[in-house]
Order: sequence, then structure tokens, then C-alpha cells
Amino acid sequence: MANFFPRWTNLLPLKIAVCILTVGVGVISAFTYYATPKAQRIGYQPDQPIDYDHSFHAGELGIDCRYCHSGVDKSAKAGLPTANTCWNCHQHVQKGSDKLGPLRAAMGVDKDHVPIEGAEKKPIEWVRIHKTPDYAYFDHSAHVNRGVSCKSCHGDIHKMEKVHHDKSLSMEFCLECHRNPEKHLRPLEEVYNLDYNAEDYLQANEVLDEKGERITTQEDFGLLLKHNWNVYPKDSCSTCHR
Repeated sequence: MANFFPRWTNLLPLKIAVCILTVGVGVISAFTYYATPKAQRIGYQPDQPIDYDHSFHAGELGIDCRYCHSGVDKSAKAGLPTANTCWNCHQHVQKGSDKLGPLRAAMGVDKDHVPIEGAEKKPIEWVRIHKTPDYAYFDHSAHVNRGVSCKSCHGDIHKMEKVHHDKSLSMEFCLECHRNPEKHLRPLEEVYNLDYNAEDYLQANEVLDEKGERITTQEDFGLLLKHNWNVYPKDSCSTCHR
């Protein structure tokens, strides 16, 4: 009986399998990188309704993080400042600034701070930059009340004129901290000091380990705090995926 197929077709199934495997590896590799927070979020820097300068307010003026993010040490969510929070200062400072138009609209006043009859008083619609995925759980209060500073997750936010997404906040990022919390722990009174430096702190304050020897490095200091505060974070799936 005549052979209807040429000889080269004998390798066709193998070629098809290799092509499918190559495409599959490519798709998985692309998804692994481009669908992660590192690729999608780092550097994300949206425009806000008001150009709030963290480098000026938190850096130069030294306003405590908790003044605007009032829930950070009390609940899972840090919270965003309401118009009233901003108005506490700006009803007196930079009152006529064009940048503060959305704030005046939220308070229902004109540029001369005269109440506008029938004003809608719409709240300021801040654009969210950092967001924990819906399938994961993160509690701000649990972290800041055990010596983890804002800088560990948000970077040098007190130096940012315009806030951007600085860390990946990926699962790998979180697990690295849970497995080695000593790299991030600091005294509770220094959690909101964004200029804190462990070496400078230890030079100014004599801190001794269990053997009575002076501690001089962040890691040794972190290990002491970890032991004293019984900070042993879990790294099982159920810790964040509840």
C-alpha cells in the first residue's frame, strides 16, 4: 500500500510538542514577571486631586504619619485624611492657593472662605496607590505596634514630593520580612521617625544583649527586640490568606 504521508511528517508530533512547550514556558515566564506587583506597581505615581508634598509636610515640617493616617496604629487600614483634617491647617495657611481648590470645594467655601450656599461639599477623591489584594489580609496596627516602621513597606516616603509605589509588596517581599523580622524592628518610639538610623540610635543609647555586651548593629538589636517582644511571625498560607 502506498505511503500517503511524506517521511518528514514522522517528526511532526515531536515538533508540535516542542512548539507547545516553548509557548507554554514563554507564557508562564511572562506572567510570572509582568503579572507581579514588582512589574505592575513599583514606580506607580498617579496624579492626586491636590498635589500633597510628603517631603514638605512629613519631611520638613515633621508632621507625624498618624495625623493624616489616623487608623494606622488602631486598625487594619491606615486610613486617608478627610477634608476636615486638611482644613485644620489650611483654613489658616495658604488659604488662597489655587492648589487647594478641591479642599475648599469639599468644605463648601470660596477662595475668600465665604460659605457657598447649596455647595455639594464632595469629599476629596484621593487616588489609591497601595492596595493589598482582596485575597490577602494585612493589618497595619499589628505591624507598627511591634516596631515595624512605615519605611519598611513604603520606602523614604518623607522624601517624596509626589508619592510613588516604592516596594513590590509581593508575597515574596512579605515572607522575607516574616522570616527575618530583625532586619526591620525598631523601638516603638522610633516607628514614626522616618529619619531613624539604628547605628546612630545605638551609639546614643547603650543597649546591652543578654550577655551584657553592647549592641551596635541593626540585626543584633532586632534580634533582641524580637526576643523581648516575642515577635515570631507565621509564614504559613493561612497567615495572610484567611
